[in-house]
Amino acid sequence: MSHFEIEVKSLLGEKVRAEALRQKMQELDPGCACVSTNRQLNHYFEGGDIFVLYEKVVSLLNEEQMMKFKTLTGRGSSFSVRTRQRDDEVLLVVKASIDEGTSENTVKRMEFEEPVAVTLDVLDALVLEAGYTYQAKWSREREEYVYKGANVCLDYNAGYGYLAEVEKIVSDESLADQVRAEIDELMLELELEELQQDRLARMFEHYNQNWPEYYGTTKVFIIE
Repeated sequence: MSHFEIEVKSLLGEKVRAEALRQKMQELDPGCACVSTNRQLNHYFEGGDIFVLYEKVVSLLNEEQMMKFKTLTGRGSSFSVRTRQRDDEVLLVVKASIDEGTSENTVKRMEFEEPVAVTLDVLDALVLEAGYTYQAKWSREREEYVYKGANVCLDYNAGYGYLAEVEKIVSDESLADQVRAEIDELMLELELEELQQDRLARMFEHYNQNWPEYYGTTKVFIIE
């Protein structure tokens, strides 16, 4: 079954604002809980051929994963390919936009995010064999919370600093607009300002041009 990700980002920047968000969620939802903490390496790719990529990785996928991949390539557009190591788990991630944004940074996306039984280096090599090249490498520390039925990720991203993502995932694309409205309500009560797509695009571009300076560090930059 395909999954549709509706996600809104808010740039927090400083640690004190991240701590305030944790406190606010606990105050407004006593059932709010941190369900996961992890360290991640995320490698972004550009160029390449999504259909060649499928042929390169198909041997790593089970039948359900194959169907998810095929559905995404048939329904989505502007594909974003990345590999991820989350603690000791390695995942192949492909996202495709279903709105006016890009697959890298947008609100509504189809998402394929599946574990594979190889190392990050081996998976990267398969992606490169499909004609892709590295766009950038990212590192982050993530805390994942469940808040009033939504997933709230509190990240410390190299380059960006603290960032919050409020997300819901649905299996029915027709629910996307309704879910976006629900997320907007949650953002309002948590006093989170949406990070606008044009500013996010500028930040993303700056990082991509300078990622070796930030990858694996705690350095941050400010782009208005």
